[in-house]
Amino acid sequence: MAESPLIIHNNFSDVRQDKEKMEQTARALGKTSKTAEKKLPVEPFGQTLAKHGLSLTRENTTTLQINVGLLCNQACRHCHLEAGPHSEEVMSAETVDQVVALAQRFPFEIIDITGGAPEMNPNLVDMIERLSGITPRLMLRSNLTALANGERDYLIDACKQHRVVIVASFPSLNEAQAESQRGKGVFQESLEVLRKLNSLGYGKPGSGLELNLVSNPTGAFLPSSQEQLEKRFRHVLKNKWGIVFNNLFCFANVPLGRFRRWLEQSGNLERYLQKLATRFNPCAIEGLMCRSLISVSWDGYVFDCDFNQAAGLYMGGKKTHISDLNELPEPGEPIAVSHHCYTCTSGAGFT
Repeated sequence: MAESPLIIHNNFSDVRQDKEKMEQTARALGKTSKTAEKKLPVEPFGQTLAKHGLSLTRENTTTLQINVGLLCNQACRHCHLEAGPHSEEVMSAETVDQVVALAQRFPFEIIDITGGAPEMNPNLVDMIERLSGITPRLMLRSNLTALANGERDYLIDACKQHRVVIVASFPSLNEAQAESQRGKGVFQESLEVLRKLNSLGYGKPGSGLELNLVSNPTGAFLPSSQEQLEKRFRHVLKNKWGIVFNNLFCFANVPLGRFRRWLEQSGNLERYLQKLATRFNPCAIEGLMCRSLISVSWDGYVFDCDFNQAAGLYMGGKKTHISDLNELPEPGEPIAVSHHCYTCTSGAGFT
């Protein structure tokens, strides 16, 4: 399938108009509708918190997460953002400047770059070079295939040079399962990129180049034990393909975006939400990422997390652009919640 032309927005009013269109679409899909949430077969998340005597509030903000766009070379079934090859939502050079200025104003311990496939943003190397000297830990989330075939070796070189932590999506050790979720050919391409990263030192002890993997279930299922899954991935990848990595994280899929649409079409939405809700773990609240993170969308607006970004739930209930953000949220301020929050509090949680 041919990719649509890459469109970089330089006119700020155009960006705002595009955002309004996205929000209208989100509301039409029922992502941000409180009425839709009430119709779901699970108790509203806020009520569940109250029943347990809990509230979800912010702590000190230590992490800046940046979504550089929804353009992606894949259209994964489990995507909560509707990212894909025809997306035109890509962070502009102007917004990159504003993100760097934000990182210079506030002392973030971690900066986390995500997408879409962030590798497809033409401003990514510039962003890495400018942010690497500001934060002690710079992370790049990759689907691996966007780094395949040598087309972006310059980006891999930049990551190595600036000691960028690579967090790579590798959902399954089974080729058929992985490709049912992500598309034909992605499994072998992902292995190719992992081997290349290993050859440069990524994932190897003592190299200082951290390579972490992320695994997601391939359907309307909840993940297995992370500890057991990591042992299996480590054994199989090493013995079958000679691949090593530092850590593996396994997360449940979030019922938003394309994954929610698949759940609805396959008749699995109600059952999946019930699975998440029945496994609600009050102990998971304390370590949730949204408590110490701000998430910036491709057009520069601020959210409590990437999932609230997908749901159109602005931080503090107010639409704020990073150019207008004069201070970080105070500890104790409430975090916007909805039914998708059950994903992050199910079982061991999502941190």
